[in-house]
Formats: sequence, C-alpha cells, structure tokens
Amino acid sequence: MTFALNGIGASKGIAIGRIRLLERGRAEVAERAIAPEEVNDEVGRFRRAVRRARTELERLGRRVASGDATDVSAFIDTHLLMLQDASITSAPVRIIRERRCNAEWALKLQRDALVSVFDAMEDAYLRSRRDDVDHVVDRVQRILLGTEGEASARAKRLAGRVVLVDDLTPADTLLMQHQGVVAFVTQYGGPNSHAAILARSLRIPAVVGLHDGFRLLADDELVVVDGRQGVVMASPKPAVLRHFRARRLEIARIRSTRSRLRRAPAVTRDGEAVHLHANVELPADALTARKEGATGVGLYRTEYLFMNRAVPPDEEEQYAAYCEMISVLRGAPITIRTLDIGADKQLDGAKAAAPATLNPALGLRAIRLCLKEQNLFLPQLRAILRASARGPVRLMLPMISGVAELMQTLEMIERCRGELVARGQPFDPSLPIGVMIEVPAAAICADLFARHVDFMSIGTNDLIQYTIAIDRVDDEVNYLYDPLHPAVLRLVSGTIEAGRKAGIPVAMCGEMAGDARYTRLLLGLGLQEFSVHPGALLEVKQAIVECDTHEARRLARRLVRAGRVETRDAVLEALNRGMAA
Repeated sequence: MTFALNGIGASKGIAIGRIRLLERGRAEVAERAIAPEEVNDEVGRFRRAVRRARTELERLGRRVASGDATDVSAFIDTHLLMLQDASITSAPVRIIRERRCNAEWALKLQRDALVSVFDAMEDAYLRSRRDDVDHVVDRVQRILLGTEGEASARAKRLAGRVVLVDDLTPADTLLMQHQGVVAFVTQYGGPNSHAAILARSLRIPAVVGLHDGFRLLADDELVVVDGRQGVVMASPKPAVLRHFRARRLEIARIRSTRSRLRRAPAVTRDGEAVHLHANVELPADALTARKEGATGVGLYRTEYLFMNRAVPPDEEEQYAAYCEMISVLRGAPITIRTLDIGADKQLDGAKAAAPATLNPALGLRAIRLCLKEQNLFLPQLRAILRASARGPVRLMLPMISGVAELMQTLEMIERCRGELVARGQPFDPSLPIGVMIEVPAAAICADLFARHVDFMSIGTNDLIQYTIAIDRVDDEVNYLYDPLHPAVLRLVSGTIEAGRKAGIPVAMCGEMAGDARYTRLLLGLGLQEFSVHPGALLEVKQAIVECDTHEARRLARRLVRAGRVETRDAVLEALNRGMAA
C-alpha cells in the first residue's frame, strides 16, 4: 500500500531506493565496582580507548577529500578537539579513582553531566552541539565495550539504499557515503541537527524528524525520499515512480546549469546588484563559500572558539583565529559576530553550570551575558579591533533589545580603542559596527538603532520564534514556525525600511535568507544583502539573477498585506513562478 510520511526536509533532492533500518542505540553500560589495586589498570584501559578513538578519527579525517565535505571535516575536527579536552579525558579518570568504578560507568556519568549543560541552553544551534558529546562518548564507549566494529559492519552492503537511523555520527555518515547510500532519513532532529548539516555538505537527500519511521516502514521496502518537501513515500505506484524519476532528472539538469553561476555576479534581471555572503564558523567553511561564489562572510560565528574547553580563549588566540579567517578570504569582507551564547554554560572553567534559568529564552545570553561578564567580552572586542587592521572587518552585536544596551557596548568598544592606542597596536578607526535584529522590540525600534550603527542584520531564526512565541525545535509546536506570518513580514519590512531611511545597509543572515523560496519576496521588500549557508549560495543566486525586482516589489506588498494563509501561498507562488526547483 502506498502511503506518505512527513518529516522535515533537511537536504534537497530526490532519492529512490530500498530502505535499510539501522536501529542505533546508545551503548548500554552498567556500574561495576573495582578493587583499589585495579584502579590504575582501569585508568590505563580508559586512556588507551581515548587514544584509539583519536587515531580512528584522524584516519577518517584523512579520507575526506581536500576541499570536499568541509562540514564533515569540521565535525571530525571538533570531535578530535573534544578528545583532547579535560572534560572528556581527565574527568572520567578522576571519577574512576574517587568512586572506584569501571571506566564505562565513569564516562557515562561525565557524559550525563555535560549533556545536562547543553540541554539547558536556549540557543537551538548550540543546544544541538550536545550531539557532539554523545558521538564522542559513544565512540569511546564502544571501544571500551569491544563493539566498535558495528558501525563499519552496518555501513557495508548499503549501495543504493535509503538509510533510516535514529541519528548519524560524522563517522557513520562518511562510511555510508563511501558505500553509496542514496539518502538519509532520521527519526529525530531538525534542520540544524548534525544529520541535516552532514547530508547538505555531502549533497545527499535527507529527511529528519520522521518519528514513526521504524514503526511504519519495513526493511527492504521501496521508498521515495523528497528532501525538499520532507516526505518519504513508501511502496510508490508505477505512475508515482515515473513522476519522481522525471523530477530527479530535472533537478540534476538544474544543478548542472546552476554550477555555472559560481563566477557570475549576483545581479537581478533588471540590473540591481545584490551582496551574497556566507555564514561560517571555520576557515574550511570560508574556503567552500569562496568556491561557491560568495563575495564575503556575512556572519562569522565565534562561539566555536569558546566551546569544549576549560577556559575561554584569550585575546591573542582570538586575534590569531580572526586573522586566519581574514587571510583565507583574501580581501573579501567579513562580519564577525561577538559571542552569542547563554549563561547556562559557564566559560571560565568552573565545574558547575550556572544556576538554572526558569526560561533561558528570556534570560542571560548573548550581549546581555557579555555586558555582565566584561572579562569575557573585552578581550574579544580588542581582538576584533586588532584584526580589523588586517582586512575588511565588520563587528556585529547579537541579541540587542534596547538602545541602552547598544550605548553601553559602544562605550566599551571606545574604551578598547583607547587601550589599543596606548599599546601602540593598529586597528581600523572606522570599523563598521552593526546590530542583529532578532528581538521584536529591536525590529520595532529599528529606526532608533539605525541612528547609532553602520549596518543592521536580521536574524530570522530567533525573530520568528520570538514573534510567534514558539520554539522551532519543539516537535509539539514547530508547525507554527512561519516565515510568512504577517507579523514577521511587517517586522522584516519595517527593519529594511528603517535602514533605507537612515542610509545604512540591512542584511539578513537567518535561515529565511538561505531558502530560495523567499529570495524574490525579500528582494521585493528591499533586501540587498543576503548571508546564507555555503550550500545554499547557488540556489539563492539563481533566484536573484532570474528576478525582476519591479514585479517582486508589487507582489511583495500584496503578500505583506495578505491575512489569509491561502492568499499568502498564492502570492508566493506567483512570485516564484518559473523558478527552478
């Protein structure tokens, strides 16, 4: 019987194949008491397992082709760094010695403590990084338990298969890709989950969050995976198969044509130039972005420098990291966002997490945390200022909700300038400073912010969920996450208009900017600077070069005024008519 299951489209494309169900449970461990004379042997067994896990990951990293699948390389690098961090390598040793327990149990206790910290984070992207902890711990656990060969065995005989799993590790993903898996489907996760990011990097169709997959799909059943729509169709009829095979051929043709746009300028059909930048967090991301035709970096997430370590990076380490990114970009502009992390994770090496916040979404995070923890913030400001002498840099402040916060931050930046002058260290005295508009209050008051900054950038991920009062990673309510909600569109439109009146540029760096379905709408609203995931650059660029902005403005005004969902959908369809799939 033909039926369809709906999940979340994570990586675009059509795949047809027989499904392979791979149930991957977390390694089960039990506590075992050990005698005092066995403690040193148990510590040695744990350390050997960590070294072996590190060797395996290094070997795997070498299999990733140079310049290819940089997200996979980034995850592997992250896991290697974690295998050097004391929270993974030393804390379990301490637990073994103090509790006189087996290594597996000590590692489990430490894993639970680390995960509880990540689970408390408000930021969806950072919260998703708890998966890194799980993947690293699981790799070491399987070595300790002697079951590490299971992943390799699962990856065999998968050519042409659609794989359904609970979740994917970078190692599993790469092994399966080499075996010729045609699509990934996961039970859990969202568009920012590891599985989604890895699938996009490898350009493999993927659907995530398919909760009933193991219950409703049978092993070896023929399925169609539509990674754009987030649909898995089971036992498709011949006519349905013919339709999807034709779509798959058309998508391949479009992608081949789209690749020719890499070196083409992002200019609309009627001659309006658009800045098309990329969102990055590693130099490898910036390399990929440049290869895909990005003209700069519109969002450099600096959180990566602060994660999975006992103490935060000092000014010199941050300065070196920013200079490396500037060097990779070879003169292209870069917008560095200051630390955007919640106070639910301490960054000063303290053993305990900060006191739990009743609602961390409304608590101490991003600029609020930085203004409170100035010993954390000032070194970053000085490092960014110093880096500005090495290339075209912009400094961007996240989560600003009031002008008072902005003025306090500007005073701190001025203080840092004075310190650098006293030191005799160069910086760009006219470094552009901007704010992220991701709180409804900031969007409503965008005209007030525009008087004091050089640019604004709309962070739609938070703006949408704050405006509609939903958590977009909560399966119970994420169906309400709607970029076309009239309130969202009015806030976006009003921010762009505030920038236009003040004569400053307005960018967008959220997921909405990287979704080609909304490109013409945003152009019609007056947006002229996009910053997107490197994998979305060419699709967004194609929407730009095929757009008539005069017509887009007319239809965008209609869409903003539309109240009914059906009307909005019809106007969006008219905007995108003739756009490649």
